[in-house]
Amino acid sequence: QVQLVESGGGLVQAGGSLRLSCAASGRTFSNYHMGWFRRAPGTEREVVAAIMSNGGFTYYADSVKGRFTISRDNAKNTVYLQMNSLKPEDTAVYYCAAATTTVPRNLRLQSSYEYWGQGTQVTVSS
Repeated sequence: QVQLVESGGGLVQAGGSLRLSCAASGRTFSNYHMGWFRRAPGTEREVVAAIMSNGGFTYYADSVKGRFTISRDNAKNTVYLQMNSLKPEDTAVYYCAAATTTVPRNLRLQSSYEYWGQGTQVTVSS
């Protein structure tokens, strides 16, 4: 199994920045596609960004495109979400997730991911 631990959340004013990190256990991190999801109060969990195992393709939700950047460092078994120009609407619990590369995946769908972290809270004040 893969264990995922998010960090970097916190309280920030609108317009500020945060960088979330997701550290993965094990020695096969490079074999997984990775995604970031979030669940805002009163909403269902939604995709934020995703990145292929080799970093060659990224996806962003329209709501964060141009403000957020997903990246990964396979040598450190870590995926990042750089969040700039934060808005109060970005307030949510953010989750990282891992998907195996053994079959084709639609990385926009949470059903594609086999492993999930416990989440980190991001609160953006106005």
